[in-house]
Amino acid sequence: MSPKPPTRYGMIVFPGFQALDVFGPLSALNVLSRTRQMELAIIAESKTPVSTNPEPNPFVSASFGQEIVPTHTFKDAPEIEVLLIPGGFGTRNIDTMAPVEAYIRSVFPSVKYVITICTGSAILAGMGLLDNRRATTNKSTWDSVVVLGPKVKWVRKARWVVDDTAGVTPVWSSSGVSAGIDVTFAFMGNLYGEETAENVANVMEYDRHLDDKWDPFAGIWETKV
Repeated sequence: MSPKPPTRYGMIVFPGFQALDVFGPLSALNVLSRTRQMELAIIAESKTPVSTNPEPNPFVSASFGQEIVPTHTFKDAPEIEVLLIPGGFGTRNIDTMAPVEAYIRSVFPSVKYVITICTGSAILAGMGLLDNRRATTNKSTWDSVVVLGPKVKWVRKARWVVDDTAGVTPVWSSSGVSAGIDVTFAFMGNLYGEETAENVANVMEYDRHLDDKWDPFAGIWETKV
């Protein structure tokens, strides 16, 4: 357990973010915040509500989306220690990602930890911020993501991967969608103590995956593509 666990968190959102990528990790952190002083910033290009539906919207059920209201913009975001980066269909839109990438590049050297969920790792890979580092991502979109980071040491079979290469910001990357909850608990256990993580999981009635190498989806999606 870290002697001084982080207290200031920032979650990036953008049009087309994946709902559970954001709300899964935040649910665990919300419970943790009941017993620890913590601060959270929901950060986006503007404070206009941000939808899980990407722009333009390719879905059949185009109105079936949810919105979140940011607390800060990329320009007025507070200083944070932990940056969480979700994935989603929005990561495929160059225009959507331009301000996101600019913000990430500006804070990446100063934050203490980065957690990517699902194709959030694709954003970092495309920026070159994962070059020569270990990472994983969503297995159903594996091929389209790994091509963005040819110098990344991609780990195909993994629920999550921790890269704490000396001299650079530690990056915790997770596999697809629900894996964001498990990487958050692993992060919590490492920095706040395993007893704390277990207590939070019990409050949520969540059955954690404790093995970072547990990943049946790597095989499932390898046979489908």
